[in-house]
Amino acid sequence: MQEPVESLNAGVAAPTDWSSPAFASLYDEHSRAIYYLTLRFLGDPQKAEDATHDVFLKAFRRLDQFRGEASIRTWLYRIAINHCQNLCQSWHNRHIHANSEDAVWESSAAKTDSPLRALETKELGQRIQKTLDALPEEYRLLLLLVADEEMSYEETAALLGQSADAVRGKLHRARKAFAAHFEKTV
Repeated sequence: MQEPVESLNAGVAAPTDWSSPAFASLYDEHSRAIYYLTLRFLGDPQKAEDATHDVFLKAFRRLDQFRGEASIRTWLYRIAINHCQNLCQSWHNRHIHANSEDAVWESSAAKTDSPLRALETKELGQRIQKTLDALPEEYRLLLLLVADEEMSYEETAALLGQSADAVRGKLHRARKAFAAHFEKTV
């Protein structure tokens, strides 16, 4: 008998095949958040989509190794962060630059927005991404996890292997750095 997603949080039996309803439910519940994290981290929608699929493939292959010491969400985020860091460190990503900045923000405006509002949204999104790209990786990651993903300091600390106080201090510096860089992108 296959276990529901809740039991996966407790580290109980993992799904045994790709059609498993438990794994499908896990994917449905977390794929959007993982995609958004990888998009902000990588800055390219195609790479983010590929990374999201890679993260869930890795998670599926290692589901039997999930110990339940953290939530399944935290475990998936750790896989996503490690995967994105590996992608950013690869030779290809250091030497090949995709011109996909516009693609991220062209699809972000609502269909009912006026053309002026859509342009403002696109420009703001580009400024935010440009500012995030200018920050050190650790600051960018902290901002994404706490501000965008609304993770608590404790969850973020557990995910990054730091104390909650260290996360608070670094996040404060990250916010100051973000504000300083954001003003320069006008």
